[in-house]
Amino acid sequence: MTSDARRRVDGVLFDIDDTLVDTRSAFASALAAIAERYLPHVPPERHADLLAMWRADAGGHYARYTRGETGYDEQRRTRADELQHAFGGAPLDAEGYAAWNAVFEEGFASAWAAHPDARDVVDRLLAARVAVGALSNASVAYQTSKLERAGLHTSVPMLVGVDTLGVGKPDPRVFVEACRRLGTEPARTAYVGDELDVDARAAVAAGLLGVWVDRPGPRRVDVPDADIAAAREAGVLVVRSLDELPAALGL
Repeated sequence: MTSDARRRVDGVLFDIDDTLVDTRSAFASALAAIAERYLPHVPPERHADLLAMWRADAGGHYARYTRGETGYDEQRRTRADELQHAFGGAPLDAEGYAAWNAVFEEGFASAWAAHPDARDVVDRLLAARVAVGALSNASVAYQTSKLERAGLHTSVPMLVGVDTLGVGKPDPRVFVEACRRLGTEPARTAYVGDELDVDARAAVAAGLLGVWVDRPGPRRVDVPDADIAAAREAGVLVVRSLDELPAALGL
């Protein structure tokens, strides 16, 4: 039996944020800049609290954006207002928010960088003749810029974003459309992401092989052990880094 026959997939679709790109660190840089300008009374030892609140997005505003229920700028401004209020910052009017967002975006984009394991694993997949692409819950143009800054845009084309069909993950249609653009069948395609439900379990529900990258360190949201066990039983593969991905896929 050939190695191609033994392997589990013909294609791999990647999430971008906190999967290929270290977005957590980029958010930390953005929020440090915000704290310096807009929340100077928040000491550096509490900057981790700013990051935790931003990443958790307890109000589900970004999820509403991915469902097509609100715009990108609207969700960003709502989250900015909530952050300012929670940490004792001044309210933001329209002009104030525009300036706040410019500070945030400059700090965020300037810190975009690939995870150390990303480039080598992508190269290994391509060398094994596996098709590679990206599916993300942000816009195609924005994520293409992120991949360019991270040095991955030539090897990981951005195929589907939230603006492609007007909705994002976990809607199964975006997974199927990404497979169509990648040129692979869903059943022979893996989707690799850092969120158990929105990425891995949603991929399985759409007919793909779901892979959850559970990197060491604080998770964006708490995941009970029972949920992890249930996901494994449903067919989700769990890896601790992208370095484990080729072996998990039988490559």
